[in-house]
Amino acid sequence: MPTERLVQVRDMTFRVHTTIRPGAERVFVLVHGIGISHRAFARLHDVLAAEHTVHSLDMPGFDDLPEPERSPDVVEMASLLGEVVAGLAEQPVVVIGNSMGTQWAVELAVQRPDLVSHVVTVGPVADERHRSALRQGMSLGLDCLRETPATDLMVLTDYARCGPRWYARQLPHMLSYRIEERVRVLERPLLVVRGGRDPIAGRRWCRRLRDAAPRARLVEMPGHPHLVQHTAPRAVAAALQDFLATETAWLPAA
Repeated sequence: MPTERLVQVRDMTFRVHTTIRPGAERVFVLVHGIGISHRAFARLHDVLAAEHTVHSLDMPGFDDLPEPERSPDVVEMASLLGEVVAGLAEQPVVVIGNSMGTQWAVELAVQRPDLVSHVVTVGPVADERHRSALRQGMSLGLDCLRETPATDLMVLTDYARCGPRWYARQLPHMLSYRIEERVRVLERPLLVVRGGRDPIAGRRWCRRLRDAAPRARLVEMPGHPHLVQHTAPRAVAAALQDFLATETAWLPAA
């Protein structure tokens, strides 16, 4: 079972769920999306932890963490996240984000490339077709019809624990962040992962992110919805291992 601890960064509280694997070559940091929690990564955490050290986070205001008085945008939240990650490992980590967590992961790598060896975005958001609360709600509703009942229960439970007010305070930040512009300046390899039936992160959008980044690849899991890391953790882990084996940490030429 992972151990857990609270980490205070300035006026924000994070929770870190950790499995230590002594002598592990890699350290993974898993970052959930808006409204949900570390539970969205629990299955992938367990698969990766068989061979690696893994940290799954609860971001400020999510799960049952206290709602902050202010709502940091993606850039500030990534800065806060960087302070957490700096205390987790003595080596650069592989940061994996899902949904809004992909924005925090990319921004972290842009701000602090010294902390990150590789970036993985699972179901990245948000393209122009989904940059409104209405379109997000419609796509989320469609995705709920494609997720398993157990996954939907997990998501709804996490939404209830987070509460509608914090979700509503964070949503504008997610809708305004231009991840397609930020990946252009990434100094680390990028892996874009999507489920083949994901209505939120479409194929054209994911290809656009792949093509915008200096060094990136796209992997699609046929038949899976938005939370593909939950419905197909072993397939995602296999794609990660292939990516890490073939894409060495990279810096642009001076």
